[in-house]
Amino acid sequence: MAADKGEGYVAQGMDIADLLAVVYFRELNYDADDAEWEGRDRFVLSIGHYSIALYAVLYRVGYIPEGKLDEFGLNGADLALSTFDDQPGVEITGGSLGHGLGQAVGMALGYRLDKHPGRIICTLSDGELQEGSVWEAAMAAASHGVDNLVAIVDCNGIQADGPTVLDMEPIAEKWRSFGWDTREIDGNNVEAIMGAFDELRDRDGKPKAIILRTTPGKGIPTLEHRERAHFVRVDPGEWTSLREELENSYG
Repeated sequence: MAADKGEGYVAQGMDIADLLAVVYFRELNYDADDAEWEGRDRFVLSIGHYSIALYAVLYRVGYIPEGKLDEFGLNGADLALSTFDDQPGVEITGGSLGHGLGQAVGMALGYRLDKHPGRIICTLSDGELQEGSVWEAAMAAASHGVDNLVAIVDCNGIQADGPTVLDMEPIAEKWRSFGWDTREIDGNNVEAIMGAFDELRDRDGKPKAIILRTTPGKGIPTLEHRERAHFVRVDPGEWTSLREELENSYG
């Protein structure tokens, strides 16, 4: 998707790919033939610019038809650089950061009031933790005991201009202090991600948080070591070598 444009949020897409594989192929209850099926779990992507990874998974499960990925990032296309909720399988518009968790808390409360059996899984970033609205939502979730909510924090250490500006550590302890049942894991380890979901699955009474420690550009050493990896611009001839690095990492 990014190769045709010469740029994109590729590093974030790579660092969250393992999580999305677990969420969509193991955890989430959904119907790929009916994106609005009322019995579904909901995946809320607060970090809308991670769309490149979400679209890839939505294509794999059938929400996005063959050939449509070619429209990624084009003016007026459904597959925008930052997610819009008019694309089937996308639950919220994720442009301005810091708002996804609040919406997820509302969805989780709504499910509980309706006695709906589903879960809400919300993914946000360490950069977003600098937004006060995130912590307001975190307090509300714990206060109301919404244990059908899982917040997943992608801690890759970067934001738009380089490293995250504020020192937010210890992140896991902050979530625990706000009343969340929290696990901290290697976010690029599929077994660890599955294990965290398994540990939290039947623990009632509190919202759940999984803190992922991830590497931007995971699996592509050139991107892993790139100093400014938030929005990657790549020379046309470099895409082939990046794909080769990825195949060597996982082949």
